[in-house]
Amino acid sequence: MGVNKPIWVTGFMSGTSLDGVDAACLLTDGVDICEFGPNAYRPYSAAERQMLQSALGKWPGAPGLEPVSELILAAHLEAWSHLPPAELIGFHGQTLCHDPQNFRTHQLGSGAEFARRAGTAVAWDFRSEDVACGGQGAPLAPIFHWALARYKQIEEPMAIVNLGGVGNLTWIDARLPAEQGLLAFDTGPANAPLNDFMVKTTGQPYDAGGALAASGRVDEELVALFLQRPYFSRAAPKSLDRDSFSDMVELVAQLAPADAAATLTALCVASIEAALPLMPVQPKQVWISGGGRKNSEIMRQLTLKLPMKLHDIDDIGLDGDMLEAQAFAYLAARVARGLATSFPATTATKAPLCGGKISLP
Repeated sequence: MGVNKPIWVTGFMSGTSLDGVDAACLLTDGVDICEFGPNAYRPYSAAERQMLQSALGKWPGAPGLEPVSELILAAHLEAWSHLPPAELIGFHGQTLCHDPQNFRTHQLGSGAEFARRAGTAVAWDFRSEDVACGGQGAPLAPIFHWALARYKQIEEPMAIVNLGGVGNLTWIDARLPAEQGLLAFDTGPANAPLNDFMVKTTGQPYDAGGALAASGRVDEELVALFLQRPYFSRAAPKSLDRDSFSDMVELVAQLAPADAAATLTALCVASIEAALPLMPVQPKQVWISGGGRKNSEIMRQLTLKLPMKLHDIDDIGLDGDMLEAQAFAYLAARVARGLATSFPATTATKAPLCGGKISLP
């Protein structure tokens, strides 16, 4: 690989929502985004989602992880087969548990084996070094968000909110170098508790379009109780595990299904509203990405609660479904160049840090 020239990288993401593998091609030198390429999606079947769900919370060495690891690798290779060749792969693996307070995180999937089977160099294990150095190990997409703001030539403070299983926010001032122009943190639960509730209650993987939530009534007392959690008053940066607020599903179990869905949706929105005072300067605009942007009820509530202009990220010419896969393509290019992938203001690591390692085929 050339040291500074732009290269085509394919990035992958199998996220906490457990819906499938996103794969996206990006031409980048690890600083600037030069061109967006094609993408692919390989959904998980219901049985595969169940297998992945059964592995959540397990640390390396736990019994039964081998077939899950093989499932993850096979799904990624299938997605890879639908895309043109690239010079480098960015492989995140599947997060099973994340415990930065005890200096550990676990993303299942071997980048070395991926490189061997794909015949292409793979950058992977992006989080371990950050966590080992006292950082939160998440979120890692902020430096890519900074590059997106530069690509779109945004010359004012802005924010990107990603609504995956967990919600996270990146505050960006693209006029500044990344180390000064970024702040990032997990906001709270996004789709994970609602999806888990839907599977348990209706058998559906998610609340399509927010239809069930829109027909219910929010339990404001539960929302107020939720916002009393110490996490929301903690300074940023900070991060969460997918199941950090899993008890909320139990708390809403007493409600009618529509009211429970409405309340879980309101928790997502309330946690983003609670994040506003943590930003250095209020952003002029917020871009919403991730699967949650397709939930009309989440977007309706966000529009009511947030005082700035909101954009579905697709409406500004970006692909909200592929943003995280693109991010790991971008991060892979940075690892190849030895550039920082996390910063004190994004993961609370003590200094800018280049996480990740590269395995050759």
